[in-house]
Amino acid sequence: MAITRTLVVVTHPESRHHLESRVGGWHDSALTVRGEFQADRIAAELQSRIPAGASAQVFTSDLRRARATAEMIADRLGSRVVDRPDLREKSYGVAEGRAQSWLDERFVFPPVPDDAFDHAARLDHAEGIDGAETRREAGARIYAAVDKVLAQRASHQVVVTHGFAHTFVIGRWLELPLEAMGRATFAARSGCITELVEDDLFGNRTLQSLAAVDHLGDA
Repeated sequence: MAITRTLVVVTHPESRHHLESRVGGWHDSALTVRGEFQADRIAAELQSRIPAGASAQVFTSDLRRARATAEMIADRLGSRVVDRPDLREKSYGVAEGRAQSWLDERFVFPPVPDDAFDHAARLDHAEGIDGAETRREAGARIYAAVDKVLAQRASHQVVVTHGFAHTFVIGRWLELPLEAMGRATFAARSGCITELVEDDLFGNRTLQSLAAVDHLGDA
């Protein structure tokens, strides 16, 4: 069965806010030296997976840590980077760039599911942080960004994004309704690669591999 399209989702590797224990979100932190090395490993891995001459497209969150990763990938693939600001991480409002402990002290956890579980309550839950996006707001933004990516035709597409956003990129690919995303989460790690494929016979979309990090080695 032939594959008509492969969508590769990459989460940016180690960034300054990781080392400093600061809240990420829209805080525009840069990659660390180690993160730059990891980004090169990611780019090399994708070069080995994507055939030379394939119509590869690279889309990215416009935050520095994601864009720097995307630039290394695009350079290896002989492509160019297309900024999609809507692929940014979930916004944490006034918490962004602050110590993680500041957010932890103020964070209001979502309701615990029970027999009368309400997905909307989770999607619309306010976490007690001024300016922070709800799960629904972030999800709707990311879903719209993925729609724009998928409207382009290419055999291979790469999306560089963030850990929380990673779940919603996959959810949109699998055509899961946003209303069903109240508690769905796809595991992600810094610098991971998730591969999604679509076949040309049934048009099925498959989660081929999730959050692989073998390419990072001991980096």
